[in-house]
Amino acid sequence: MASDPTPYRLADVARVTSGKRPPNSTKNATKEAAIPIVGGGGVSGFTDRALFDEPVLITGRVGTLGKLFAIDGPTWPSDNALVVIADKGKVNSEFLRYALQAVIFQAVGMNRGAANPLVTQTDLGELPIPHLSANAQKNVSNVLRAIDDRVDNLRETNATLEAIAQALFKSWFVDFDPVRAKAEGREPEGMDPATAALFPSEFEDSELGPIPRGWSARPFGSLLSISIGGDWGAEYPDGESSERVAIIRGTDIPDLHAQADCRVPIRYTKPKKLVRRALAPGDLVVEVSGGSKDQPTGRSIYITEGVLSQFDCPVVPASFCRKFSPATPQVGVLLAQHMAYLYEAGKTWEYQNQSTGIANFQTKHFLQAERVMLPDGHVLAAFCELVGPIMWRRELSQARRLANIRDTLLPRLISGKLRLPEAAAPTDASS
Repeated sequence: MASDPTPYRLADVARVTSGKRPPNSTKNATKEAAIPIVGGGGVSGFTDRALFDEPVLITGRVGTLGKLFAIDGPTWPSDNALVVIADKGKVNSEFLRYALQAVIFQAVGMNRGAANPLVTQTDLGELPIPHLSANAQKNVSNVLRAIDDRVDNLRETNATLEAIAQALFKSWFVDFDPVRAKAEGREPEGMDPATAALFPSEFEDSELGPIPRGWSARPFGSLLSISIGGDWGAEYPDGESSERVAIIRGTDIPDLHAQADCRVPIRYTKPKKLVRRALAPGDLVVEVSGGSKDQPTGRSIYITEGVLSQFDCPVVPASFCRKFSPATPQVGVLLAQHMAYLYEAGKTWEYQNQSTGIANFQTKHFLQAERVMLPDGHVLAAFCELVGPIMWRRELSQARRLANIRDTLLPRLISGKLRLPEAAAPTDASS
């Protein structure tokens, strides 16, 4: 599967153009309008008309750089995006997507020294695209697509597991379904008798209203051993900032949850700052600054061995995030689900303050005012036994390892340097 030693330029095999500002009439369009508005960071809205009807590749022109989105149907690329349309007579469109994915950061690097880095149409058009035969292009695409499909399936499974964990949390600690059923003389649904016996059969009054007898509504902060702000460190090591660290930002949290490609920055911090800020399994990272009028602060991630194993250095929260260390591992599982519930239910809006252009999470107020329903130890242990493995499996699944295999194979396959019989074997992250 040897390739021609002289690669194409992207502009030789595709049309490179730019997006446009969406019309004002689409400003308030909803998902029902069907056609996505796509910028450098992904879908930013919807419209009822298309700028392009054919399949396109979209990447950032300014702002968010280096991501690549393949859109098969009608779309409206925004004015902060560049658009690539394959010349199907010269290149397989799926192969072009993988080839461009392998070299896109070369275009980003062309203007990295500028005050406001951007990628121009000329920059993008000059990127090298390997010159493989049509049959070789198809075979390479098939191998990479097979890995992508498996990664997508694993991520869907993880999303389902997260939904199960959240449904169980809401049933037990928000709606009190098992207690309500027993108080009404019914058997709790979907629960074995031994677990059902752990729940009380009546309620008692509290400042929050009726809660299960023997349970308590505790301030969130009272269940933490540490609450500390993050760090941003220095771009390069110096006399003081000598410790190499990975820094989790709020923007990294969705990618870490989804096990998607994640660009957590590597920076350098002072050893004394690392002592209390280094993350350990069971910690929570909570975003406390950086929200917007459409997105509240309060995104969070539960730290597991799987998260930490992605990095070859200590990991700390960014300065716009905060580290919460729960008092016990079991309490940590409960608090992680509590934070996820608050965010998904839109309740973190109640703790957001936006007096300037940047929204901030009112951490001190939250830690005092937010109440966590703490059951007796037997119920908490039963909850952790059910939900804990789901949380750990999410982060330790094969998705990340398969994605790493794909990223390792990508440049070698695309260039034609790796023969397909060698590349076809890895279909499982454990192989």
